[in-house]
Amino acid sequence: MAKRALIIDDDIDLCLLLSRFLNKNGFETTSAHSGAKGIAAYDPANFDVVICDYRLDDMDGIKLIKGLKAKNPHVAILVITGYSDIKTAVEVIKLGAFDYITKPLIPDEVLSILNNLLAKKEEKAEEVVQPREAAASNGVKKKFNIEFYKGKSPASVFLHEQANIVAGTNYSVLLYGESGTGKEVIASMIHDLSERSHKPFVALDCGTLSRELAGSELFGHVKGSFTGAIQDKEGHFELAEGGTLFLDEVGNLSAGVQAALLRVIQERKFKRVGGNKETPTDVRIIVASNENLNDAYRKGKFREDLYHRLNEFSIHLPPLRERREDILPLSEYFLQKSNEETRKNISGFNEDVLNIFMEYSWPGNLREFRNVVRRAVLLTPSDAKISVTALPQEIVHHAPAHHHVPFEQPMHHLDGLTHPETFPNKDLLKGAASRAEFYTIMSVMQQVNFNKKKAAELLKIDRKTLYNKLKSFQTSQQQ
Repeated sequence: MAKRALIIDDDIDLCLLLSRFLNKNGFETTSAHSGAKGIAAYDPANFDVVICDYRLDDMDGIKLIKGLKAKNPHVAILVITGYSDIKTAVEVIKLGAFDYITKPLIPDEVLSILNNLLAKKEEKAEEVVQPREAAASNGVKKKFNIEFYKGKSPASVFLHEQANIVAGTNYSVLLYGESGTGKEVIASMIHDLSERSHKPFVALDCGTLSRELAGSELFGHVKGSFTGAIQDKEGHFELAEGGTLFLDEVGNLSAGVQAALLRVIQERKFKRVGGNKETPTDVRIIVASNENLNDAYRKGKFREDLYHRLNEFSIHLPPLRERREDILPLSEYFLQKSNEETRKNISGFNEDVLNIFMEYSWPGNLREFRNVVRRAVLLTPSDAKISVTALPQEIVHHAPAHHHVPFEQPMHHLDGLTHPETFPNKDLLKGAASRAEFYTIMSVMQQVNFNKKKAAELLKIDRKTLYNKLKSFQTSQQQ
């Protein structure tokens, strides 16, 4: 069966060229030359994917995506944008677009992204229709390459130490960091390392949900509960039963849905929208936000009681500019994956390309880096190395990134303890180990509001050992 694409662009020539190319590669296409016509033409039953320009005469991409999402919250969207609009591209990803592609368009790149998009869409569809038991045994989700994402930088090492510490508990976890830093990857890793790893990992992007559908997506609904509810539907809590539910951009949930979510967390049971039956639930919740929920609840934008329920343990994901030791290994990883996608054999990067990678600030983080390498691979002949000419000009001519001080986790003072850099450096290796241990213990202490009993449980040590270590740190600093 042919794949079906709706192209929304006011450039008639581009629509025509893109349609001809996609038609030759197994797609049926329909074109709309304005945002309004595109939204009117879109029907989930008729199209597998939407390709749309961000800048249209009658509306911008944000309004267009919201219009498409109102008709189908799971619509698969590929956005066309200028590379100078990288920050805008990050925004449309947050709104629920699958990916973005920059002008001038490279046909093979468009095809590669579309095929990848449709493959992931098919994976998700299979996850939903599988019985829960079969999903648990067959793997509801695709596993991530955890070893790669660990990285070698101090920021990455510290991040994964925290993930390992909390994985063995049932604590709710709050992940926060900029868009594109890999929050879902870390959530998945925590699930994989937990005792729930044989059960489903289910992810939901709350930023793409309309007020009308959010409750239904989370808790399910019964037939006839609202217009369009033509049959009973399982919600994400049911799909994740026994496993982990990852809620991305949780700060976007409405006040009413926040209240309902709080009740489910407290009572461990829920009702489908329009139903009366209470269903018990055993789900671990991991949430993510690229805004500070602490500030949000203080400003009245997020429920304080829900914030504290979700923030039993928080983890900060550092932006790529703060983990520069990972940039070169990341470039090799993205090159390997792009070679596999395009069936090429690009042999590496010229030295000046790697220098540009190290100097650039990467506002779109891992997602932007991946797209830059994928694009460069498409533009480079097989068996050659990637040169500067294959990079977007906006990256080549960027202003040098600000260099940051080495990653430091903010620490509260505790019993006279200050920063571990004050430890005597009599033995470099021993000092490094002491600093790492200090970071881990103090971070856990912060997460549990300096409750030493809880900290000891998370660290899997007894309280006496914890007291002795804290005393040892204090003594080291006084020497």
